[in-house]
Amino acid sequence: MTQIILASTSSYRRMLLEKLRLPFICAAPDTDEAPRMNENAEQLVMRLAQAKAQALQAKYSQHLIIGSDQVCVINGEITGKPHSFENAFKQLRQASGHCVTFYTGISLFNSKTGIADTRCELFNVYFRELTDDEIWAYLTAENPLNCAGSFKSEGLGITLFERLEGKDPNTLIGLPLITLTELLIRQGVNPLTARG
Repeated sequence: MTQIILASTSSYRRMLLEKLRLPFICAAPDTDEAPRMNENAEQLVMRLAQAKAQALQAKYSQHLIIGSDQVCVINGEITGKPHSFENAFKQLRQASGHCVTFYTGISLFNSKTGIADTRCELFNVYFRELTDDEIWAYLTAENPLNCAGSFKSEGLGITLFERLEGKDPNTLIGLPLITLTELLIRQGVNPLTARG
């Protein structure tokens, strides 16, 4: 079976990919993640997902390489990981009472053929009205500073929402497994039948 590489050091993406029960290894892509002028959220995450996968081609030349990238859009503004408590507080205050759209780019790059299959999955998160005390308590409890949108939906972050809308809840955590399964099957790797 073709070796699978996850072009990420994210523990969240690693745990998600483990659900498919396929053997894989993780490798860090060297990718400039700065957005380009006039690039919208969909263009950004698709470009970066593909760039991350292709960045590992020289090292892994006979592999299927998975790249992924995610941003959220709050009130029309592209937002990434907060990296600080202050930024996280600001993001959640902006999200309070609003719909936040997450854009997740997924790319499966066949380094042997040089062909990449890249998609963008959207997921909407409807936040309830949050008090400053609730935001403070949440951030203190879960410290989601390395998460786009400043929350962990798989943890206590679920308490922040009114509802969620999207094709695949895994998308919100950072790796759309339904779409990835489709891409893998197109490359001849079916998670249900590919063993050993």
